[in-house]
Amino acid sequence: MNLAKKKVAFHTLGCKLNFAETSTIARSFPEELFEKVHPGSVADIYVINTCSVTDIADKKCRQAIKKFINLSPNAFIVVVGCYAQLKPQEISSIPGVDLVLGTNEKFNIADYLNNSEKRHETEIHSCDLSTSRIYNSSYSIGDRTRSFLKVQDGCDYGCTYCTIPLARGRSRNPEVSSIISEAEKIAARGVKEIVLTGVNIGDFGKSTGGSFASLLRQLINIEGIERFRISSIEPNLLTDELIEMAEMNRKILPHFHIPLQSGSNKILGLMRRRYTRDVFADRVNKIKNKIPLAGIGADVIIGFPGENISDFEDTYTFLSELPLSYFHVFTFSERPDTIAEKLPGKVDYMEKEMRRKRLVDLSESKNQEFMNLNTGKSSEVLFEKTRSEGLITGFTSNYIKVEYPWQPLLASKIKKVKLKSISPTGKMCVELID
Repeated sequence: MNLAKKKVAFHTLGCKLNFAETSTIARSFPEELFEKVHPGSVADIYVINTCSVTDIADKKCRQAIKKFINLSPNAFIVVVGCYAQLKPQEISSIPGVDLVLGTNEKFNIADYLNNSEKRHETEIHSCDLSTSRIYNSSYSIGDRTRSFLKVQDGCDYGCTYCTIPLARGRSRNPEVSSIISEAEKIAARGVKEIVLTGVNIGDFGKSTGGSFASLLRQLINIEGIERFRISSIEPNLLTDELIEMAEMNRKILPHFHIPLQSGSNKILGLMRRRYTRDVFADRVNKIKNKIPLAGIGADVIIGFPGENISDFEDTYTFLSELPLSYFHVFTFSERPDTIAEKLPGKVDYMEKEMRRKRLVDLSESKNQEFMNLNTGKSSEVLFEKTRSEGLITGFTSNYIKVEYPWQPLLASKIKKVKLKSISPTGKMCVELID
């Protein structure tokens, strides 16, 4: 069948790593055969890159799949990503899905599209990842002001609640030279900020030797890239060296996102996390001592099996006393084939909701305090490409979202600003300094 100029749309759910991989997959489609279109429009082929970190993520994936089937019933539907790797049969049971590709197979998607006629039965291609050492390099380009660059994949940690090792396999990374080459390609496109992403980026070097700090030391020498942002890093892997590098080099942004998950050592033990809350607190305080205006975020899971009221209050008090800028709150979600699924001490739904709301309120309060601390200070903002209600937005180096009256020439530019006041939308109003 002639595939010339088939319209193909890409839709991504989940993390920054998924966005990097979707962008890479999209570039693998030959331009002479395929026309990339917005996912909200009618297309001949839809590629849906999925997430499966929670049962809510699974639900959103199913909703997205059905939405595109309804939007264009005759379109060829391809589902890839973590949900596709973990639950291919579940996806294949959705009427209208034509092709399901696992974690490695999705990077060869064009090989499966010689025939994009609707299938009578869903075609599934997925391999066992338990011993796989295949690494597929990825970076995003063109979709956003900044670029997401994948530097690591997989995880060896085996936390009791997590299916990521099942969905992505063991920890692995490419050679530094490969990452440098990709960063140089990003720089050649005029991108000013790279977000370094992966499943467990602090584990970098397991496949090749070296460390994440040694990688970062080489990346900051690339001409054209003015900002490197670390997406998320485990507290036990956030070394003094990394913190001191961020203090000394303006290219490494003073923004750290550090997964905590619980402020109770008892719950951290049940989760099989590789640190105590004291390690987390030490990292946060070390950052603040070195870089007082650094933005520091965290991830927190509430309602883990065995978490009683006392454990939750430990978490609440612990978070309230730390100089954090924000935190993302997740309600514990049972994932199939995990140890946590079988643990006793399940927490009632309404109790979990109450705990979640208290932490969300605390996070909002922390964010307000952080913005107040920065009011009147100067910073550098990378402005976005998009216009919204007559405004242009962007992020400071320490991850405060700002807004300014729309000026198209500011898009994708880094400008020095003064942070003036918090707007009704919760962003920071700024004035340009230069």
